[in-house]
Amino acid sequence: MKIVIETIPQSEQRYPTIGDYWRDADGNLQIRVTDVGNWKYEALVALHEMIEVLLCEDRGIKEPDIMAFDEAYEKNRPADDPDSEPGDAPLAPYRKEHRFAENLERLFAEQLGVIWDEYDAHLCKHWHDQDANKT
Repeated sequence: MKIVIETIPQSEQRYPTIGDYWRDADGNLQIRVTDVGNWKYEALVALHEMIEVLLCEDRGIKEPDIMAFDEAYEKNRPADDPDSEPGDAPLAPYRKEHRFAENLERLFAEQLGVIWDEYDAHLCKHWHDQDANKT
């Protein structure tokens, strides 16, 4: 098994997201995390993505279906919930896997001394700053 995790600028993500994953042509798991200026936060996102994708693969949930859902969600993001995550949506094909990954992410955050609300606020601010820079 080979898992490649890299931190990249937001502009290099395949679509609007903080974390992304896929299998490359050689079958290696590729995980990309947006550089948010804090290694602990980036490690938390990477952990979340790894857990989520491995559970999805085990359960037969295909990455193209996940990406299609995420892209459609972003295009139709609820105006009254700008900080929502696609994986939390009731119709997300990977909702259960996303929620489990978040639970482990929260446990790891605690061990790293990361305050969850500060972490979440930082990611949301980074997301909105990036979105504002597109205009």
